[in-house]
Formats: sequence, structure tokens, C-alpha cells
Amino acid sequence: MMYHEVFQEASKDLDVQICNKGVKDMGQKDTTEKLLMDYNDVFADIVNGLLCKGVQVVQSCDLVMSQPISQYKADGKIHEMERDVCKYWKPGNVRIALYGLENQTRVENLMPFRVIGYDGNAYRAQLLEKKETVVPVVTLVLYFGTESRWNKPTNIKALMDIPKWLDSYVADYKINVFEIAWLSEKELDQFQSDFRIIARFFVEKRKNPDYIPEDPMEIEHVDEFLKLMAVLTGDNRYVDILKAEGKEIVSMCDVAARLENIGLQKGRAEGRAKGIAEGDLKRLIKQTCKKMQASLSAEEIADDLAEDDIALIQAIMDAAKEFAPEYDIDEIYEKVVR
Repeated sequence: MMYHEVFQEASKDLDVQICNKGVKDMGQKDTTEKLLMDYNDVFADIVNGLLCKGVQVVQSCDLVMSQPISQYKADGKIHEMERDVCKYWKPGNVRIALYGLENQTRVENLMPFRVIGYDGNAYRAQLLEKKETVVPVVTLVLYFGTESRWNKPTNIKALMDIPKWLDSYVADYKINVFEIAWLSEKELDQFQSDFRIIARFFVEKRKNPDYIPEDPMEIEHVDEFLKLMAVLTGDNRYVDILKAEGKEIVSMCDVAARLENIGLQKGRAEGRAKGIAEGDLKRLIKQTCKKMQASLSAEEIADDLAEDDIALIQAIMDAAKEFAPEYDIDEIYEKVVR
């Protein structure tokens, strides 16, 4: 029996969950906003690349969106657990869920306990649904850290001090961690979607922190791709690219060019800010913050204030976000001219 046949047979009743680790905290995510992994081609690609060694077992056309929230009852109350994306794989009647946990770059010591909590909830939900057959749950933890490998325990027994006489009676639970930044060239080639570009970026970034993206592979879902890159890297310039004028974004080569241009504009804006009298700049900051409350763009604010330097307005807006909604003018000023 071929590998993919074995996988298909074994996964007829399989619940796969994917956790994203190694992401910096970017605040509350917009639950109405489409995620890159909402797309069937990306979702299937992650499963095929990591679980099936590149064999195209899961086809994107066989995936349908499912309810991302599961419920269970405890202490007389209904508790909910939300996933970023949840889909059904029709050929095997399989529920596959992608979890986005805490967004951080550090390796989390207690991850095995977190995973067993998520998995336990998935099993509990099935019992509440009174299914005749309880399907197995598989969780994949995607770690995007580049500074160090996953160097914490991957099973719960390693996190506990268990007396020797009791050890054999304590059930263990192991998590599956995939270190994306340490994938080999062969493993990268097993991906076919936008996820391949993201994975390659982190592999190269791990090798060279000053790496400038030069991947010519075409980006399929540009908007969602750039937003995910902003979250994974903690660099909001990837989102700023979407606002900037210029030729259409086709690949990471275009992204790199836009990032360089944004950097030059920011440098000019900072230079000009330092040349403006403190009182005048603070007045501009105050006016900009007031306009920001109306959710105006940098271009719209610059137009309303008759300010020619849109880059300066954008620099003020970027600095002001950290101090919303109070908008401490003095603190924003120091950040702009720093």
C-alpha cells in the first residue's frame, strides 16, 4: 500500500489542529477579516506539506468551511473555544482545525499542557454531539522562531516531578512541533502555496537576520499574505505596503522594493520632523491625532491639513497608535523625533 493510501485510510476519522507559534502579539485580531489560512489551497498545502511529505492527499476542492467555535459544558456553564480556521475534508469526513494561540516568538514551556487542553475540548465537543464514533485529534504546532530552536519539553511528563513508583501510571501526552525556520530545502519544496514563500522567508531570516526577500514565486493572496507577514514578523510595514501607491505586488521581490521605499520615506520624514519647531510639530501631531479618531488615512489627513509631506503624517500616525486612545502629545513627539 502506497504512503498516501495509508494516510487516506488512517485519516478517515481524523481531527487535525494546527497551532501557530513564534508570532509577536499584535493585539486583538479582526474576526471578520479573512485569514491567509482561510484559503483552501493554503490550508491543504500545510496539511500535505507537513503530514503527507508533499503528497497531494488533501485537495483544496474537497475542503469546506466549518464552525470555528466548539462548545462544552462545565460547572453548569457553556464554555467556548475558538479556532482561527476550521474545515471539513469531505472524502474522509475529517474535521481539520487551525488554532492560532498566543502570538509570541519565544518557545513556550507549558505548550504541552495548552495543547492537551485544546485537544481535550475537541474530544469533549464530540461527546456532547453524541457521535457514534469519536474521531482522533492531531495537533500541529507551527513554530516560526528564528533565534533558537524549540528547546522546551514536548510532552507533559517532562514538565512534572513524578515519583518513580508512580511514573508508569501517569499518562503522557506528546505534542508535534514543526520548526518552520529550520525546514530543509527539500521540505520547503513540498509546499506549493503562499505558505511556501512564508516558510522560505523564515528559513532565510534564520540564516541571515539581514536577509532581503528575493523569492520570485508569485504571491496568490497578496492582502492576506502581507497581513500575516506583519503579524509573524512584528513589522507593520508589511501592512503599510497595502496603502502605498506603486506597481502591483507580484512577489517578495516587489515587497522588498516597497519596504526599501517606505524606509527611505520614513527617514526623510524623521529628518524633516527634527527640523520643525517643537511647537509647530506638536500642533501637527495634535491635529493628526484628532483626524485619526475619524479613521482617516494618512493621505486624507494630509489633504485636510494641507500638509504636503504624507510620509510625516504617516510617521506621526505610526507613533500615535501606541498611545491610543489618550494620545499623549509629548510622548508621541519624542517618538517621532527620536
